Amino acid sequence: MREAGALDTSFLGRGRPLGAARVLHLVQTEGTDVGLIRSRLGLDSGLLSRFLRALEREGLITTEADPADRRRAVARLTPAGQAEVAAYLSIIQGQASVLLTRAGSRADEVLAAMDLIATVLNRHQVDIRPADPDSSEAIACLRAYFDEVLVRVPAARPEYFPLPDPHGNSYRPPHGCFYVAWSDELPVGCVSLRQLDATTAEVKRLWVHDSARGQGLARRLMARIEDEARALGHKALKLDTNSALTEAVALYHATGWTDIAPYTSPPADIWVGKAL
Repeated sequence: MREAGALDTSFLGRGRPLGAARVLHLVQTEGTDVGLIRSRLGLDSGLLSRFLRALEREGLITTEADPADRRRAVARLTPAGQAEVAAYLSIIQGQASVLLTRAGSRADEVLAAMDLIATVLNRHQVDIRPADPDSSEAIACLRAYFDEVLVRVPAARPEYFPLPDPHGNSYRPPHGCFYVAWSDELPVGCVSLRQLDATTAEVKRLWVHDSARGQGLARRLMARIEDEARALGHKALKLDTNSALTEAVALYHATGWTDIAPYTSPPADIWVGKAL
């Protein structure tokens, strides 16, 4: 905490305490619901209001009623606020660089440990949100997933997994969807859905980052995609997988999926389905 400056009254030497800096970090240029900021940081309305007014006086943010719902307030970064956030990030990146240099050959272990700690501490704040299948966060998740499959599944080949996905449009509404799980604004999981026929859809690309495993996130992602399939009017689901992905196979069988006839080609060697 001393290294990060969390106990300083002027966080990272920028003239404001950590609480105000955290509020500033959550405000987006396009606008952020003040209620979301309060929920994310666990602040009471009075304290959040004081932080917001202080940031307004500095000219870093503006707040106004949402035109679509006057009961909601929206905070937006000003150009000065964007510059201040960039200054914070520059300092943080410099500190991270020093820390990793100090770690030497164990830098990868330090990063993995930091990811694990952050994810465990934020396990109840993991947010599952829709994403475009060609977005940077979706591509990052898919690349990590494909890399894992290439390591664990002997029959897998790089040419099986082009990015961006040439079939990406099938994972977009109104017949499909793509979800990314976020922990502390880092993508830590994904899952997608595409239509096969008038009544059946296929679940694809279920993946969870190592740091977020063992916390039930894969179950949450599957529950979300099943709910979305019902909302889209599908009556049944299918998916294919490989026996080398033992955790995924165990999850499917434990949550009501049953073996079905093959409907795709290798490297898949297990096919399951589920009635909705």
